[in-house]
Amino acid sequence: MAEGLRERKKRQTRQYISDVATGLFLERGFEAVTVAEIAEAANVSVNTVYNYFPAKEDLFFDRSAGVADRLARWVRGRDVGESAARAVLRELRSEVEAVSPRIGLMTGYDRFMRVIHEAPALRSRLWSLQQETHDILEATLREETGAADGDPLPDLMAGQICWVHQAVFVAIGREMVAGRKPAEVSREVLVLLDDIEDLLSEKVLNYAVREAV
Repeated sequence: MAEGLRERKKRQTRQYISDVATGLFLERGFEAVTVAEIAEAANVSVNTVYNYFPAKEDLFFDRSAGVADRLARWVRGRDVGESAARAVLRELRSEVEAVSPRIGLMTGYDRFMRVIHEAPALRSRLWSLQQETHDILEATLREETGAADGDPLPDLMAGQICWVHQAVFVAIGREMVAGRKPAEVSREVLVLLDDIEDLLSEKVLNYAVREAV
């Protein structure tokens, strides 16, 4: 029980530091805020901040772990008879139809995107996160299909599926920064997803179909 309480305290402290940092970043910009200022505002030491977040960028992309493996999780959870690409398209449509804040369909997302746009360090970290997403997906596709190590197909297919994901996020980000309402953007992105699916080849759409056990 004591160990559980300690772990809970750590999670609460980490979340609080992250929330304080996010508020400061949105208010003043990423580069204008120092780790020392975050520590002072959160009433903790600078060392405590670094214990939870090794780099300043980690404070902004606090939930990146759940984002990086999202496509791989969707592929692993695909239905029998469903391909990897179709599983991702289905999950994206579900998120868009629900006007989910997980994909940026929320009031205030424009501020989040502006902070990234104004900070080269965050743009660089975002690129790294996109690459990590691709690499995790490639490894998953390779495992799911039993492809040999030298087979280039999982890498190519991961690139195609990541493009689908990225195209949706770019469209949402662009429209939200323009001041559009989440529900309006949702309707337009559903049409975009249909267009994206039409552009994908049958080879992509039928890759890694889950067979019945």
